[in-house]
Amino acid sequence: MVDVGEKLPTFRFAVAAARIRFSSKAWETLAHGSGPKGGLIETARIAGIQGAKKTSDLVPLCHPLALDGVELEITPAEDGSPCFEVRCEVKCQGKTGVEMEALTGAALASLTLYDMGKVLGKGAVIEEIRLLKKTGGKSGDWEAK
Repeated sequence: MVDVGEKLPTFRFAVAAARIRFSSKAWETLAHGSGPKGGLIETARIAGIQGAKKTSDLVPLCHPLALDGVELEITPAEDGSPCFEVRCEVKCQGKTGVEMEALTGAALASLTLYDMGKVLGKGAVIEEIRLLKKTGGKSGDWEAK
C-alpha cells in the first residue's frame, strides 16, 4: 500500500462512466424504469453509491477515504440504442485520489442493472467502464479525449 502519511489533504474529484447494453426485448421493459425485480434505476443508483463508499473493501490496497459526496446518474443512451449510461462523480478532501471510487461506483451500478434485468435476458453487455476526468493530487488534472 502506498504511504500517503506525509501528504497534505487536497480537494480530489473524479468522474467515471459505464454503459450497459440490453436486448431490444429487455429494453422495452427496462427503459420504463422498472422490471420484474422492481425499481431498476433507483436500486442501481444506490448500489453504485454504496460501491463508491466501499471501494477500499473491494479493491486490494486502496486507501479507505471519507468521501464528501457521490453523485450517480443513470440515463438512457443519447444515441437511442438499448443502453443505459452510468455516470459517477466522487469528491473528497484527501491524501489520495478518488478515481477508483468513481470507477467502482459506475461498475457496481452497471452490475446491478445487469442483475435487475437478467430475468428478461442474460445477454446484456457492460460495454465500457472508464475514467472521464480527475482533478487534484501530485499527478495533476486529467481528462479523457
